[in-house]
Amino acid sequence: MPLEITFTLSDEDLEHFQEIVDRSKLAVGKDKQNKQIEAAARKMIDDAKGAQLPDFIAKRLFKLETVINMLTDEEWRLSEEERNRIRGALIYFTNPEDLIPDHIPGLGYLDDAIYVELIIRELKNEIDHYEEFCLFRSNEERKRIAEGKDPHVNREAWLAEKRTALHSRMRRYRLRRMGEDSSSWRFRW
Repeated sequence: MPLEITFTLSDEDLEHFQEIVDRSKLAVGKDKQNKQIEAAARKMIDDAKGAQLPDFIAKRLFKLETVINMLTDEEWRLSEEERNRIRGALIYFTNPEDLIPDHIPGLGYLDDAIYVELIIRELKNEIDHYEEFCLFRSNEERKRIAEGKDPHVNREAWLAEKRTALHSRMRRYRLRRMGEDSSSWRFRW
């Protein structure tokens, strides 16, 4: 029988994660650091896949893979500012001395899972639009193959229209959200 556990992060807890984001602003934007950030996040996911993790931790860590794919998907074409925003969120995984050392069985990835949950909430709009793009791309490829067409012919043209519409909607939503007066916590990017 599943057991639901709820806990509340205090303002001080959230500020700890905000400090990480603030420090990350100094690291992102430089090619070498960008690659290190992406590699560290992927390594954490790979290490987690080899560990015996509780489901509530595993689900969150594996959702991070979508965030990394969104960052590195060349057909999605995020702006450099958007890519740096995501890298800033991923910087936590480059720190070998996080709150709970990952080697502690069962709980080592708990702080990572909490941080991933914060990232997923912060980037929900971007993740939703990216997942819609991936679904469109996959369906369009299958449709073209079923019609006997090469899905790579005019690929950029049929992707560009959908991508442009999704990016526009995603950015409008983000601007509207940034302008709202909300009591919910958001990273200061």
